[in-house]
Amino acid sequence: MIHFDIDALATKLNDLERQTTEVNFWNDAKNSTIVLKSINDIKGKVEQYNKTKSELYNLIDVKELLKHEKDPELEKELKENLTVIEKDVEKIEIATLLSDKYDINNAIVTIHPGAGGLDAQDWGNMLYRMYCRWASANGYKTEELSYMVADEGGLKNVSFLISGDYAYGHLKGEQGVHRLVRISPFDSGGRRHTSFASVEVLPEITEDMDINLNPDDLKIDVYRASGAGGQHLNKTSSAIRITHIPTGIVVACQGERSQILNRETALRMLKSKLLHLKEEEHKETIEELKGIQREIAWGSQIRSYVFCPYTMVKDHRTNYETGNLAAVMDGDINGFIDSYLRSLIE
Repeated sequence: MIHFDIDALATKLNDLERQTTEVNFWNDAKNSTIVLKSINDIKGKVEQYNKTKSELYNLIDVKELLKHEKDPELEKELKENLTVIEKDVEKIEIATLLSDKYDINNAIVTIHPGAGGLDAQDWGNMLYRMYCRWASANGYKTEELSYMVADEGGLKNVSFLISGDYAYGHLKGEQGVHRLVRISPFDSGGRRHTSFASVEVLPEITEDMDINLNPDDLKIDVYRASGAGGQHLNKTSSAIRITHIPTGIVVACQGERSQILNRETALRMLKSKLLHLKEEEHKETIEELKGIQREIAWGSQIRSYVFCPYTMVKDHRTNYETGNLAAVMDGDINGFIDSYLRSLIE
């Protein structure tokens, strides 16, 4: 069972801080960066724990005082502060659940609309907006890496980076097929349509993750960036597409005007995909990978978003649901994220 071990964290913090005092510590830039990041992360958790603990003891003292002397204003303040404490405890609980190896990393999110023409493509764009809204509301930065336009003019696929501590840890449960049920705005008969889109979430590769690529396994294409409405367009051939021949994995990046920067980002995306696939297939080397294909269709969805005949969003893994569809589409998905993380230890 996962629990918040404050003593173990304090011991680990002391050990990491001791490393910073060693003579050759700053000579290894890669290691020093990792250690300093870990120190800041642990300090944040310890400070949050101590702050919450102190405030909780203060509330206990206030409650004892109210046993002997009635004070309506103080009782009201006690209830308000209890609500704040409950939220702080929930934050500590979720932070405790974010303990996997790559949870602290940035997240690379890719959305692929399923079959269904403009309805599915529009659904992909709606999900893209939802995750961008979530990122903004929770203090993360979003950077579009690639936006590909379908023949019909809608979204073919989009990849974007969500940057900030534990972005991947929070979003990893979003991976899977998302199902939409609504009256189609593209159907002149006003009929109800069901659309699907897949969401892929990967940790962004960092320098300390060793994934070696054989240049002979890579097919690199340069092309002119394209996108919707002009905001994604690039007049120079700076976009990069890399195909990993052994697995068939394809990544693309057009977010930067520089071909070199797009290539570097695309390689990080490819390494992230290969790392995820390597661990998912429990393989020792990249050469053993074959790639996994999943159908973006009925029966494989992790969550349903119903606009009609009623409004509801339901996660089929945890059974968490809400009728506030508008809030969800505006990025309020923390309830789904937290319920998924809790389900991992139940």
